[in-house]
Amino acid sequence: MSNIVVTLPDGSELHMEKGATVEDVAYEIGPGLGKDTVAGVVDGELVDKATSLSEDCRLVIVTDQSDEYVDVLRHSAAHVFAQALQRLHPEAKLAIGPWTDEGFYYDISGVELDSDNLEEIEDEAHDIIEEDLEIERVEKSREEAFDLYEDNPFKQDVLDTEAADEDPLSFYEQGEFVDLCKGPHVESTGEIGGFSILETSAAYWRGDEENDTLTRVYGTAFASEGELHDYLERMEEAEERDHRKLGREMDLFSIDETTGPGLPLYHPNGKTILRELSDFAGELNREAGYDEVETPHLFRTELWKKSGHYDNYVDDMFLLDVNDEEYGLKPMNCPGHATIFDQDTWSYRDLPVRYFENGKVYRKEQRGELSGLSRVWSFTIDDGHLFVRPDQIEREIRQVMDLIFEVIETFDLDVEVALATRPEKSVGSDELWEHAESQLESVLDSSGMDYDIEPGDGAFYGPKIDFGFEDALGRVWDGPTVQLDFNMPERFDLEYVTEENERERPVMIHRALYGSYERFFMVLIEHFNGKFPLWLSPEQVRILPVSDDNLGYAHRIKNELDDFRVEVEDRSWTVGRKIQQAHDDRVPYMIVVGDNEEEAGTISVRDRKEREENGVSLESFRNHLESERDEKRTEIDFLD
Repeated sequence: MSNIVVTLPDGSELHMEKGATVEDVAYEIGPGLGKDTVAGVVDGELVDKATSLSEDCRLVIVTDQSDEYVDVLRHSAAHVFAQALQRLHPEAKLAIGPWTDEGFYYDISGVELDSDNLEEIEDEAHDIIEEDLEIERVEKSREEAFDLYEDNPFKQDVLDTEAADEDPLSFYEQGEFVDLCKGPHVESTGEIGGFSILETSAAYWRGDEENDTLTRVYGTAFASEGELHDYLERMEEAEERDHRKLGREMDLFSIDETTGPGLPLYHPNGKTILRELSDFAGELNREAGYDEVETPHLFRTELWKKSGHYDNYVDDMFLLDVNDEEYGLKPMNCPGHATIFDQDTWSYRDLPVRYFENGKVYRKEQRGELSGLSRVWSFTIDDGHLFVRPDQIEREIRQVMDLIFEVIETFDLDVEVALATRPEKSVGSDELWEHAESQLESVLDSSGMDYDIEPGDGAFYGPKIDFGFEDALGRVWDGPTVQLDFNMPERFDLEYVTEENERERPVMIHRALYGSYERFFMVLIEHFNGKFPLWLSPEQVRILPVSDDNLGYAHRIKNELDDFRVEVEDRSWTVGRKIQQAHDDRVPYMIVVGDNEEEAGTISVRDRKEREENGVSLESFRNHLESERDEKRTEIDFLD
């Protein structure tokens, strides 16, 4: 039998027989590791320890000490939920039940669930965990599988699609329960220390509105009750920080069904923040040598066919007919930028050419997937496209990453980094993809930063480096990206003249510093809990006159601070009520002025942290505001 090469995380290589399992490799490394093996990560994909390895691969062994262990545990928790459901409601039909970053969900049909039902199912799930049932992988023939699911159209659909070429098929059993599944799973239900059902929602089978509507039950699980308790506390805080709730309270944005789903309307306060973000990104771009361009919201579909979007993205596009011609709202900005580049003649001396645009794009997400600003139909990308010579690739990608890290540091955010490789639906040759992926991998390796591999998550035209923003609650959101593209220059026949007077294709780099303004805005709202840094705050200072007699002095102070966003609270309220309202509105600074301040020509300053200082000169306060704003500090610190 032929050998394969298995590369381990430390770079060492093992030569194993083709067909060896993940568990076999673990035992080859050492009997202790073999015994402790729960699963494996093969080329970035979490798999069962019984998975056979048929070709050279990268392998990470997963034990109960691995980061991936909680994913395996939650997959098993999904089966525990399904078993509990069918014990209490045998008429329920199971669809699919994967793990997620936060826990798991299971899509079901044939049963109506209310809060009392969910409580009963959770109690039954805890009983199953107490029973400590062994979770065992078994194989069944296709005939046995179809017999088992003769009354379940969803499992039959899975058998006809994802599992169409498999015989025998992988199942997992625990007690009386059996489920079609590739795994991985923990050894027994007793390994689940903390289990909770969280909520339900509606979902379409396969995410298609034309298909059956299912009930999606969300839950989570941890290795201990303590971890579950900590998570539920974080969830409570996340509810308080929810950007949809804060968006209403702070009058930042709204999404109105009468104007259309997934189409945000930005109110003056929200637009103020977006304008500051745009100015900051524009400043970074211009300093880095980018030229600003603008492209229209729609193009003839000939352009989308040329770029490859029509074949690979048409289901997510909004299409319309104009005078018997088909047009499409743009899902991406890159074809427009490639067309601009193609309008000119370029020498090798001209490259790199760097364009940027705050480009509005439109993607037809399923309505059930829309959620606040995190997933919308219309959003704006702080887009950039570079046209570079092959010898400039590494330098330009490094510069893009420097810009991304400047954004990260400015907002005091942590990130997770991943290399996303070729998806199943893509354009271009194997050779181009391998070359592009190796270029990005080389940059990441030489940078020394930790990163994960995300197999199949690249764009259809090229691989990418993705940066996920981690917010104050430890949640990770899609953010900046840098993508290498050898395909679009080919499709658009882009050229430049080399030093040898020959024509050559440039390489195209796609990048965004925020990702999209909508999702980044959402991250900031929740990360700062609405308490934006001074430079972003829609209202930076509120002046609170003690009485109507002090209104004139209040307005003179406002005029002195005309470089800032300042309001005078002129309602006939008590000072205490005015202060409370300013706190509720999350205004960074309050200036209180009464007779004493007016006579002395000073101000009393309060901040939203409830600190106060009297007898402050307006000049010193203005100087502080200028430095805090211009340095883009994330914390207010006048009274530290």
